[in-house]
Amino acid sequence: MSSQRIYFDNNATTQLDPSAATAMAQAWDSGFANPGSQHSFGRDARQQLNAARDTVARTLNCDSSEVVFTSGGTESINAAIHGLTAGRRGAIAITAGEHPATTAACQKAAESGYRVVTMPVDANGQLQPHAFDDLPWGDLRLVVVILAHNETGVIQQTEVLSQRCLEQRVPLLLDAVQAVGKIPIDFRATGATALAFGAHKFHGPRGIGGLVVRQGVQLVPFLEGGHQESGRRAGTEPVPLIVGMAEAMRVFHENCDERMASVQQLRDELQQRLQQGVGPVVVHGQDADRLPNTLSVAFPGLEGEAMLVNFDLAGIACSLGSTCASGSAEPAPALLAMGIAPETCMSSVRFSLSCRNTIQEVHDAAERICAVINRMRSTSA
Repeated sequence: MSSQRIYFDNNATTQLDPSAATAMAQAWDSGFANPGSQHSFGRDARQQLNAARDTVARTLNCDSSEVVFTSGGTESINAAIHGLTAGRRGAIAITAGEHPATTAACQKAAESGYRVVTMPVDANGQLQPHAFDDLPWGDLRLVVVILAHNETGVIQQTEVLSQRCLEQRVPLLLDAVQAVGKIPIDFRATGATALAFGAHKFHGPRGIGGLVVRQGVQLVPFLEGGHQESGRRAGTEPVPLIVGMAEAMRVFHENCDERMASVQQLRDELQQRLQQGVGPVVVHGQDADRLPNTLSVAFPGLEGEAMLVNFDLAGIACSLGSTCASGSAEPAPALLAMGIAPETCMSSVRFSLSCRNTIQEVHDAAERICAVINRMRSTSA
């Protein structure tokens, strides 16, 4: 094994930002109390909670009252789907190749009588506006779109869809778990009803996330218990985790342009070196707008799981796709939805970089990856 390990699996989780770690350490000391308590310790915690909520709201361009803190992206998505459909009947429209958190939550809704409709994507993984005409608008109760795909990095253009949803008075939920902290997000501009995010995707702590819910929208609570989060999410708020998330969000927001340009340069350099060093190579969604950090690539003729093992032995950490679906030997639904042949899907891996990576790591990784691929191809020839 190589002496220097290189981490290219940042869509699965990220390293904690040092500034967020410092803010959390301080909050564990000064904001440890229950923010719902009426004594001075509780007021200290409440003050930090409110300040963090304000930071999140400024970053996402929403009102502080619209921010609901959850345990992470999965809970946010489940809470929104449950909260916007509970007690009703009709149809839910989702993007083809959605994240398992969405498909599983919609399947749960289907058990209660909902019909799930899939919106197709093109070869680049993008929704086509003409397909919206085929949606059962009179029966729709919710539309769910993954704003930036966890596997391919493809970013959806949702302006046309959000306008249709507003005209038809159908709630729109954006799964922005992979988008927040990687690209600028303006909740007001999206026209969405709700937007989900999770801290550990952008160098915040695990175990915390959020859901932005437009003012005036009624959300049936997903968890029953106390009246925290204005009655929308029961459970004592973990103030230090929330403080850490807000700090990580602030750091990205203040360095957004520089960070995006730097990470995209690294991603593009890796892509070019792989294309030059090991043909044939298929880059998924390369003609679409993608997250600056994400490279989903296929090496036709090779088995994805075998590549993953060999990359790990070479000191390269990457993924077959969604970590939530690891252990599955089936082609990734997101790639199949793009019309990619199953055998190509099975030879695909995902490299996801971050601001913590360096150009030297990219050069070293590209050399090791090319060596692994060329060796595997010569062995299988």
